[in-house]
Amino acid sequence: MDISVIIPLYNEEESLPELYQWIERVMHENNYSFEVIFINDGSTDKSWEVIEKIAKKSPAVKGIKFCRNYGKSPALHCGFQRAQGDVIITMDADMQDSPDEIPELYRMITDDGYDMVSGWKKKRYDPLSKTLPTKLFNATARRFSGVKLHDFNCGLKSYRNDVAKSLEIYSDMHRHIPYMVKIAGFNKIGEKVVQHQARKYGTSKFGLNRFVNGYLDLITLWFTSKFGKKPMHFFGFWGSIMFVIGFIAIVIVLTMKLISIYSGNLRPLVTNSPYFYISLTSMILGTQMFLTGFLGELISRDSPGRNRYRIEKEI
Repeated sequence: MDISVIIPLYNEEESLPELYQWIERVMHENNYSFEVIFINDGSTDKSWEVIEKIAKKSPAVKGIKFCRNYGKSPALHCGFQRAQGDVIITMDADMQDSPDEIPELYRMITDDGYDMVSGWKKKRYDPLSKTLPTKLFNATARRFSGVKLHDFNCGLKSYRNDVAKSLEIYSDMHRHIPYMVKIAGFNKIGEKVVQHQARKYGTSKFGLNRFVNGYLDLITLWFTSKFGKKPMHFFGFWGSIMFVIGFIAIVIVLTMKLISIYSGNLRPLVTNSPYFYISLTSMILGTQMFLTGFLGELISRDSPGRNRYRIEKEI
């Protein structure tokens, strides 16, 4: 099979028939063998009924229904695991991503040899309140990850099958998929300017809190990519530094006390010295950080998968 199209959705009943007809037309015009996997992420409207109707008319359609809303990342992960196409393409269900981009996204994977190609919505139809934080987020993501893309969170992307299946997308990490691809060892990551269409149906499902969460997830991903398999290298190092600082401080306190004793003066008291509290705090923190690293090593040796979702129905 040439292409698998994965479409996560939440309350998009109006757009699904038109979107599928558009995808089907593009596939037939280019003689692609294909499948379309709709992942219904706990929609409360009639999205699942619409998917069932489309699937009855077309054997290329598959559907997955989550029992509740888990988020875009588990939906993508579930779709990746079931996709059979040589090239996997993801797009949003709100019709802001154009299926006409599919042939070029496919060609860049198969002919140009990219591991992943990310869309770049250079011209957007979003308000400034959304585009400005997006630009700041993308600049930060480029800095942290070293992946030179303009739009990390564009829903329109293409992957080689083995690249997509190597990813474990959890929480809200779908915003950082290009960085995750790089961490997985695939370095040929491309970018394509794609058309951004104004929303035709429904409303946006994302609020401003996604930008705050995006930064937190980016820091988490950066930290786990460097120290996820070797937490002792981070916590153990800084724990040792703190312990040494505390040890030096206590040596200073004891030296000052011994000097005062030999000079016949029992004062000052040990607890009157600021070095006493520095040593106490530093040694406690150092010990705790060292133990944190040790426990992290034990946990990382046998870490289970982080995706937790229950499928209610599947076509």
